[in-house]
Amino acid sequence: MSDLYLSRIRNWFLSSPPAEWALKGLRETLIGALKQGPIPRHVAFVMDGNRRYARSHKIETIEGHHLGFEALARVLEICYKCGVEVVTVYAFSIENFNRPKYEVDGLMQLAKVKLEQLIQHGELLERYGASVRVLGERDLLSDDVLEVIDRAVSTTKNNKKCILNICFPYTSREEMTTAIRSTVDEYSKSSAPKSTPFSQTRITQKIMSKQGDRSEKSESDNSSSGQEPTHTPPGSDDNEDSMSSTTTLYPESPGRTSKDSSNNVTIYPNAENITTETIDKHLYTADCPPLDMFVRTSGVERLSDFMLWQCHQDTQMFFLKCFWPEFDLWHFLPVLLEWQWRQKKKAMEERPRQRVKTA
Repeated sequence: MSDLYLSRIRNWFLSSPPAEWALKGLRETLIGALKQGPIPRHVAFVMDGNRRYARSHKIETIEGHHLGFEALARVLEICYKCGVEVVTVYAFSIENFNRPKYEVDGLMQLAKVKLEQLIQHGELLERYGASVRVLGERDLLSDDVLEVIDRAVSTTKNNKKCILNICFPYTSREEMTTAIRSTVDEYSKSSAPKSTPFSQTRITQKIMSKQGDRSEKSESDNSSSGQEPTHTPPGSDDNEDSMSSTTTLYPESPGRTSKDSSNNVTIYPNAENITTETIDKHLYTADCPPLDMFVRTSGVERLSDFMLWQCHQDTQMFFLKCFWPEFDLWHFLPVLLEWQWRQKKKAMEERPRQRVKTA
C-alpha cells in the first residue's frame, strides 16, 4: 500500500464529522493554552519541500505546490488565532526563474488562482483582519499576475489587525540593494535633514592629517639643516586649498542638493546621519515589528537569501525535517513551546542584571 494511498485514507478519516469535531476541540484547547504565554509578533516561513514531497508521493510537481498553498492557509489560521501580528512567507525567489519554464509558468498560474481565492473567498483574512502585501521585484512579473496582486492588496488594504507578507519574487540582497538605493535618493534631495557642507568630522580629520604630515616634514628638514622646528598655522594656504577642494563643486555637479549663495558652497546632506534605522525605513518590511521567529521546513539549514537583514541577535531559528505540505499545528506546536521557553529563560536571566543596575 503506497504512502499516498495511506495519506488519503488518513485525510478521509480526519475529515469525517466526529474526528473533525474532536480535533477542532483539541486544537482550540491547545491554542488557548499557548496564548497564556508570550507570542511572537513577527514570524517568517521558508515554505520548502513542495517538490520533494511531490516526488516522494509520486504526484506532479505543481500538485506539490498546490498542497503547499493549502498548508499556508492552515498555518495562517494557527498564527493569527494565537496572536501573531505579521506572517512573512517566502513564496518565490528571483532565483526560481532559473527553473524549467513549465514549472515557472505553473507557479505563476497557481499564484494567480490562490490570490483570486483570497479575493473571492477571503473569510480567513477578513476574520482576523489581515491585509495582504506582496514584497519583491514587480518588474519581473507579467501584467496578468500584477493585476491579480494589485486586486488582492487593494481588497484587503483596510484590514489593520494583522499582515500577510508574500515575498514574490524576492531575494534579501535585492531588498537591501533597493533600500540603499532609496536612501541614497533621499539623501540626494534638499529635503534631507541636517544638511552640512560635507562631513565636518571628515574635514577635521583631513586638516589634522595635513598638519601632521607638514609638521613631520618640517622637523625633518630643520633637523638636517640645524634649524629650530617650525609649525605651520592652521590658517595657512595649504589648509585653505584642502578645504576648498573638498567642499566646493560646480553647480552642475551630480548629487548637488542646495547652494549657499553667500559663500558659493554646495551643501550636501550629512551621510553620517545614516544609521541602521535609516536603512530599516526603506526596507519592504519597514512598518513591521522585528522578526522574532524564522522557520524553515524540509530539513535544509540555510537562509537562502531570505530575511538576511531582518534576522537579528534575538531572532530564533527553527529548521524542521518535515516537508511544507505536511506542516500543521502538530509541527508548529513544539516550535512555539520552545520559543516561549527561551523567552521565559531570557527574562529570568535579565532580572538579576536589572537588580544590580538599580542597586
